[in-house]
Amino acid sequence: MNSDTIAIPESELIARASQGDADAFGLLYEKYVEKIYNYLYYKTSSQAQAEDLTSQVFLKALRNIETYEDRGYPFSAWLYRIAHNLVVNWYRDKDKLEQMPLEDDFPLPSEEDHIEERLQKSEEGENLLEIIREIPEDRQQLLILKFVEGLTNQEIGDITGRTEGAVKALYYRTLVSLRDEYGV
Repeated sequence: MNSDTIAIPESELIARASQGDADAFGLLYEKYVEKIYNYLYYKTSSQAQAEDLTSQVFLKALRNIETYEDRGYPFSAWLYRIAHNLVVNWYRDKDKLEQMPLEDDFPLPSEEDHIEERLQKSEEGENLLEIIREIPEDRQQLLILKFVEGLTNQEIGDITGRTEGAVKALYYRTLVSLRDEYGV
């Protein structure tokens, strides 16, 4: 983005986009695409699926932006809700279909990397993702928004419809539960 576009308030970009301004929607897309992709990647563990769902989120947002209402929550909360609903539908539909997943591309190891270290990190990451997938959906979402997206408790509350205090309490209960049940 250049310095001219940075000065445009998000509310104005939304208003322009709802009137069909493709450039305004493009700026909103640029601002949020990486965050939405990361959220979806951590929910699906699939690069291809995260890319597909990310495109669906923004297509749905583009088609429905004229119905977007500012209710005191950030625009990103609306995008995360769309993403969440698509993931829920994807998991529901995934159980109905037999799929043969293609392997995601893995980066080639650098000369400095030791294969044992890479395998251990990979196993630890997979184990952590398995544990996270076993906890309730609201707690999964909290951990992804907090640690992957780096959002504040207030921002998470805006997205999930909770107060900041409720987010703090859920976060605390989640960490205690993970420690007690899984030794994390």
